[in-house]
Amino acid sequence: MKFLQKLKISEKIRKLSVAPETGKQAAMVFLLFLCAFLAGHLGAMLVEYHKAVETAADGNWGLSFQQEGQPPVANATMDYLKQFNAYYAEKTPDKVLYLTFDAGYENGNTAAILDALKKHNAPATFFVVGNYIETAPELVKRMVDEGHTVGNHTYHHPDMSKISSKEAFEKELGDLETLFEKTTGQPMKKYYRPPQGKYSETNLQMAKDMGYKTFFWSLAYVDWYQDKQPSKEEAFKKLLGRIHPGAIVLLHSTSSTNAQILDELLTKWEEMGYQFKTLDQLVSQ
Repeated sequence: MKFLQKLKISEKIRKLSVAPETGKQAAMVFLLFLCAFLAGHLGAMLVEYHKAVETAADGNWGLSFQQEGQPPVANATMDYLKQFNAYYAEKTPDKVLYLTFDAGYENGNTAAILDALKKHNAPATFFVVGNYIETAPELVKRMVDEGHTVGNHTYHHPDMSKISSKEAFEKELGDLETLFEKTTGQPMKKYYRPPQGKYSETNLQMAKDMGYKTFFWSLAYVDWYQDKQPSKEEAFKKLLGRIHPGAIVLLHSTSSTNAQILDELLTKWEEMGYQFKTLDQLVSQ
């Protein structure tokens, strides 16, 4: 009886199950019970499936965290992405992680982030846009000087999944390459992150044809709203609870929370046994 109540069977059905008057009535109760049971399980399965591919249809990167400390289920598998030289994590039992930062603009937090990375000797990749290089060239040079990788986040940060023209796609990445080389005197590493994680299979192929490797992520949290920054406790809950072997971590350099907690966060990850590696080490395997 409690099981029927838990499944929220209607009061009418519940009464029938208590005192069935005929064999036909009992059979009807059984069938209704069975349908409710199956519907409940099917619903749960559909929820999990939806979580795993919640944004696949419109070309957004999506993740579903199933178990703490384990890699999430993504809306594209590692094997699928591999054909496009694309990655979102490393499949490994080893406690390694890859730090990446998306840098859409500079608002005073990057210096503290770089200080924390330097203190821990932790390499990172900064995916920058045209505005960032134009307005904060000295910080871009510092990234390079301190051994970090600067990757391509496109020049204008558009929805790349809506760009079907090869020429337009190449211009978004190519113009940023030119600006970076003019600013630093070095060629840009051909590492690409689609703005907002919006992508299409065509985009992935275009990036590959340009010699790029595409990087999504397996751990991130809502840290990009300047006027609604997460608390330290909220940040640690997500970033410590969901870290996993082989994680590509996405943080935003615009986040004041990230700037404030990064030193402590890196310390906590180190205490958990994690080591920081470069994306070069990931793709060379």
